[in-house]
Amino acid sequence: MADRHLSLVLHDVAPETWPDYVDFVAKVDALACRHGPVPITWLVVPDFHHRSDCRRDGAFLEQLQRRRAMGDELALHGYYHCDDAPSPRTPRDWFMRRFYTWEGEFYALDEDEAARRLDKGIELFRSQNWPLTGFVAPAWLMSQGARRALAQRDFCYTSDPQHLYTLPDFTRLEAPGLVWSARSAWRRGLSLLASETQRWRSRQAPLLRLGLHPVDMRHARVQAYWLSVLERLIYEGRRPITKYDWVRGQRRREQHAA
Repeated sequence: MADRHLSLVLHDVAPETWPDYVDFVAKVDALACRHGPVPITWLVVPDFHHRSDCRRDGAFLEQLQRRRAMGDELALHGYYHCDDAPSPRTPRDWFMRRFYTWEGEFYALDEDEAARRLDKGIELFRSQNWPLTGFVAPAWLMSQGARRALAQRDFCYTSDPQHLYTLPDFTRLEAPGLVWSARSAWRRGLSLLASETQRWRSRQAPLLRLGLHPVDMRHARVQAYWLSVLERLIYEGRRPITKYDWVRGQRRREQHAA
């Protein structure tokens, strides 16, 4: 059987949301003591909702440096993680930006503004000597202008809910993800059903991503689910890996085959 991997991905990482993850990450580290390393991909938001600037929190930056030294990956996740573009004008845009999410920061940006925000994020990463690995747009939404701006920068990959894309050419790689919407009881109930269905359908996928959000950590049942499914997947033979390391492995295979 071909190698099967899993990636544990923590979204919306910022000084404001760090406390939500502390307990869960401690439990993941304890799990790693029993089953081997469980590297984490942290999706870092430089200035979450214009009120949580990473550069103003030295303790937060030190924690991320420590996690990177442990083998974790830091990836750029938007810049503000909020949709502050002019109000939507079409029914489709209203659905995407007001019903599906209010946080699709890069959905309505033109190329120049997307480039400006990408460059500000790159500046943060370079100031901390963090390598540029991946860029994940908030809610996985990007305009065509944002895609053009991203293709001109030095990131290795981006993603949507079902795939990773190598850059700059956006070559698609199968990498389905599990994700919850935990804002209400009925959403949590549907998320459990959807996640278990997706997990079963994706049992042969080369990479399965677990996409966690801060709100997940505020519900004991949801946090317990993620720990349980993580351990279950490891027992089933999936090897934990960061998204960047998995993409890099796929590139090496392609080069070897060529």
